[in-house]
Amino acid sequence: MGLIATAGSGGKEFKPVPQGVHVGRCYRVIDLGTQTSEWQGKARKARKVMLTWELFGEDEDGVPLQMDDGRPLAITKRYTLSLSEKSSLRADLEAWRGRAFTEDELVGFDLKHLLGVYAMINVTHSTKGDKTYSNVAGLSPIPKPMREHRPAPVNENQFFDVTEPDKALFETFSDSLKATIQNCEEWKKASDVAKSSRGSSMEEMESDIPF
Repeated sequence: MGLIATAGSGGKEFKPVPQGVHVGRCYRVIDLGTQTSEWQGKARKARKVMLTWELFGEDEDGVPLQMDDGRPLAITKRYTLSLSEKSSLRADLEAWRGRAFTEDELVGFDLKHLLGVYAMINVTHSTKGDKTYSNVAGLSPIPKPMREHRPAPVNENQFFDVTEPDKALFETFSDSLKATIQNCEEWKKASDVAKSSRGSSMEEMESDIPF
């Protein structure tokens, strides 16, 4: 099943991504389920999704955009799963693809189509206390002259749908990402159903025991 956006609808420490515009490739589309947050004193529920891009090239000092183990640096952005007119997801996807969505596309766009797609990613920094955070400030298509010389993929594509969870993939996530997903409404409901089923099975088994 795809992850459809519509118009109506303790991890490891990583190096901060340098500011600037970098070539990236989307390799992760992770459904975070329906999350509850607070806004102006009121609880709000919204379906969330996380996109992650692996980055290529070097920073201004010629240092490769790589982690200590040689893998590409990566950057993530979380969105509300909506293509409404004012949504951040719609704004970023339209900038990334270089054109607006058609009315037919707004009926439902499967985010799985983003896997493996390259982009130019504008990265900015923000600070909170003594920590520096890298933010996806903007997306755009890679220029035509670069398309024939795109960097080779490094990370395998990952797609996670909380309504049909890939448990093996889930176990590879960081503890903080696991906790976020486990806190969503869909995961909790599935867990409740599983517990109920196990309870019923046990009761049926006990009724068959003669003593």
